[in-house]
Amino acid sequence: MSADGSVLPGGAEDPGQLFLDMLAAERGAAANTLAAYRRDLDDYLGYLAQQGIDPEEAQADQVRAYIASLEPRGLKASSAARRLSCIRGFHRFLYAEGYCETDPTAPVAAPRRAKGLPKILSVAEVDHLLATARDRVEAAGDDRTEARSAARMLCLLELLYATGLRVSELVALPRSAASARERYLVVKGKGGRERLVPLTELAREAMRAHVAHLTADRAWLFPADSESGHLTRQAFARDLKVAAAAAGLRTDRVSPHVLRHAFASHLLQNGADLRIVQELLGHADISTTQIYTHVLDERLKGMVRDLHPLNDQSDHIGAGNVSSEEPYSTAQ
Repeated sequence: MSADGSVLPGGAEDPGQLFLDMLAAERGAAANTLAAYRRDLDDYLGYLAQQGIDPEEAQADQVRAYIASLEPRGLKASSAARRLSCIRGFHRFLYAEGYCETDPTAPVAAPRRAKGLPKILSVAEVDHLLATARDRVEAAGDDRTEARSAARMLCLLELLYATGLRVSELVALPRSAASARERYLVVKGKGGRERLVPLTELAREAMRAHVAHLTADRAWLFPADSESGHLTRQAFARDLKVAAAAAGLRTDRVSPHVLRHAFASHLLQNGADLRIVQELLGHADISTTQIYTHVLDERLKGMVRDLHPLNDQSDHIGAGNVSSEEPYSTAQ
């Protein structure tokens, strides 16, 4: 492959692009995922080109050297692990398609990542964020521009906390989602997988109020003057920071993904089954959802304390206080 990633020597097709095409066609990878893979792959191929190495000839030591070069450049272990995942998929593709005889990434271990807990907001903090958004709607009065903006933000917040949607799923909701009679959304997530997500009445009311401010010819629930025609993830994240500041919350603790975390964590805190939360979040593998199990620790301790059949005897046993009227005996 040439340094610019166009073609292989001899005019063969670019396997990097073929790899991305495979991800799109066979795995249903989204445009944002493909763009991230393209950036990671270009960086890796550029590194190999500087070393005078064709990707088809790369060895495990060279892959390790590239991964090691990421830390001095400021990439965290999680980012390096994600990049290795892309590279691993690429080399497996080359091997499967016959571009090379071995997979150099097979013996390469991923960088160790600290298992940090997801940032979440407390129930009280989310409630205050929503209350502040509702106050803004009421304060808008006859100011149409402010009323439209306030209603949109309240709708976004109510929907996000009620459903735990990915931000890309949220901003791309069709306008028809607000007019459906059903009390749930049909969401197409990663890999084209569809799932049903129940709606709260507050979320449905917020959608109806928001739609009242829209013109009749807009196809999206959150239309915008963007290339996609709907609100962008970046614009929502920026506006959310403003809403967080208005609610007196630290803006570095609030993002669309943090509200998705809050949705999952608060459900689990209140007794939801982990498998149900997995379905609502659209996780293909429950191991992805298990990062939230830290919130279950106290609830599980309480369940054992309150529900264990021998718990009511613990005080007596701990004190060695056995009834003299019914002495313990091993006789059958």
